Amino acid sequence: MNDTACSPAQVTVDLDAIAHNVRVLRERAGTDLMAVVKADGYGHGLVPSARAALAGGAVALGVAQPAEALALRAARVGAPVLCWLLTPAMDADALLAADVQLASSAPWSLDAIAQAARRAGRTAEVQLKADTGLARGGAFTLPVATAPDPRTDFEVLVRHAAALEAEGALRVVGVFSHFAYADAPEHPTVRAQQEAFADAVRLAERAGLRLQVRHLSNSAATLTTPAAAWDMVRPGLAVYGLSPVPEIASAADLGLRPAMRVTAQVSVTKRIPAGQGVSYGHTYAPERATTVVDVPIGYADGVPRHASNAGPVQLGGQRFAVSGRVCMDQFVVDVGDTPVEAGDEVVLFGAGDDGEPTAQEWAEAAGTISYEIVSRFGPRLPRRHVGEVGA
Repeated sequence: MNDTACSPAQVTVDLDAIAHNVRVLRERAGTDLMAVVKADGYGHGLVPSARAALAGGAVALGVAQPAEALALRAARVGAPVLCWLLTPAMDADALLAADVQLASSAPWSLDAIAQAARRAGRTAEVQLKADTGLARGGAFTLPVATAPDPRTDFEVLVRHAAALEAEGALRVVGVFSHFAYADAPEHPTVRAQQEAFADAVRLAERAGLRLQVRHLSNSAATLTTPAAAWDMVRPGLAVYGLSPVPEIASAADLGLRPAMRVTAQVSVTKRIPAGQGVSYGHTYAPERATTVVDVPIGYADGVPRHASNAGPVQLGGQRFAVSGRVCMDQFVVDVGDTPVEAGDEVVLFGAGDDGEPTAQEWAEAAGTISYEIVSRFGPRLPRRHVGEVGA
């Protein structure tokens, strides 16, 4: 199934573009960079993307789930790796044995990490995650009047970490947080979260924690809010060449090169009469006799069903749109009288250099964001990695 020669569609990833984007982002930030490679490298391939990012100058890698961190280590990727989505079911012993830095959002996770460190006879490296206003992961840095403890969650976390560090079970090497509105840099929460993060850092340092890294900026903040760079930036989407702020600037405007290209081969071509309904529910019918082609890739592969009757494609250098509903394994395109044969290439999206659609255009067609477009293409589509870096 992973043989590109046998597949009717494939994802091509330009690793040189990933390395280029990291260099651009590092230069823009003027500081160190952690490349976020979670979610299979945003659909680009976990290990190849990680290696390409490191080749471009990233000094660390960030992942969400423990399995992602362990997969990097299994592939002998030796750079520092931070993993930030932990649950009580995590295998802390395996993560420590793999030399993975773990993020803590609550005292229970510090205890679990410390217990694993004691069993291993080593000191675990942890980073504390501060919730500065996203109200998602992390320990809340703001006081809550109805809370039973007058201290903030983050202060409780810091005190607990300091006690375990004094014991020698762990060492706190960093504090980090995440923006809620970085893609709207003038939004008042952007400044408020920067101030809350500065308070969190001061609290940790006053508790005696010797921080090596403090990081807050995601892709959008890296590109629009230089004051938030601190010791390190932590971009994800922009590493893969897509703009996190498309309303402000395109990828090209930002000097980024989209790394992913999704193509398929026409499987069926036929003439149909005017008024003939196309695909499930007949939500599309041509006004005149026309040629329709079947493209063997669908929502089971990652093509968003919400892009029915809207998703743009390119055939023979011309632009067309999905005609009718996207199906599980295929969709149809009305190409008019354009000569098309089985086996002809259909470009769903790419860098846009040759007039092909982009991931951002697909996002707009589906009413979503480009993050979802690139990360949703699943393992049924083989990846072909090209470029000189990351091998």
